[in-house]
Amino acid sequence: MRRILLLGGTSEASRLAALLARAGVAAVFSYAGRTEAPISQPLPTRIGGFGGVEGMARYLRDQDIGAVIDATHPFAAQISRNADAACRAGGVPMLMLRRPAWPVDPGWSRIPDIAGAVAALPCAPTGVFLAIGKQTLAPFAALPHRWLLRLVDAPGAPPLPGAQVVLARGPFTVAGDRALMAAHGITHLVAKNSGGAGARAKLDAARDLGVRVVLIDRPAAPDRPQVDTPEQALDWLHQTAPRGV
Repeated sequence: MRRILLLGGTSEASRLAALLARAGVAAVFSYAGRTEAPISQPLPTRIGGFGGVEGMARYLRDQDIGAVIDATHPFAAQISRNADAACRAGGVPMLMLRRPAWPVDPGWSRIPDIAGAVAALPCAPTGVFLAIGKQTLAPFAALPHRWLLRLVDAPGAPPLPGAQVVLARGPFTVAGDRALMAAHGITHLVAKNSGGAGARAKLDAARDLGVRVVLIDRPAAPDRPQVDTPEQALDWLHQTAPRGV
């Protein structure tokens, strides 16, 4: 039986893994390896990159992959592009599982990218909750602010001058995020429009406190079929994947 490759890293990916396991679908769950202690999955799991498009195309051939479901983070653009190219090269069906983006409040600053977010912050020192993970922090280093960072893993070195790091894994609550921002004197929140309920709390807490929100738009996704929920992804798999999957 040909296998499914599930590119994971989101709560939706974990929910789909559980559905695939219960349905007895032969599948492998892939983590990029950026988190030190990834959540255990009910499927055979691989951790690490594929070695670009060619490496992924080779993996699809060698592992007899019949379909790919990309349930990575909406901002993990490189792995999505690589998967799209590798699937096109091998004629492998591919689906995007993406939770809906958050609607943007009229008072928020909607920004296309990290550079725009840096430019949107004030010049005078203030308290900024930089809720964008640890991969894209460097462009903010020249700014004079007090940074609040919430990360899943402890950084190996101070990620930014003047940064305070809180280690936590979501989902989070509005009350908890409101207390966190108030305690750190936060006036600005920078976040990626990841969507989903688990990370929404910080936006609602910012609204309650009058904190200014800088929200970064998602990068463009590959032109592939796209669904919002793991249940819809399972339906796609039954309807679209080739015989033998």
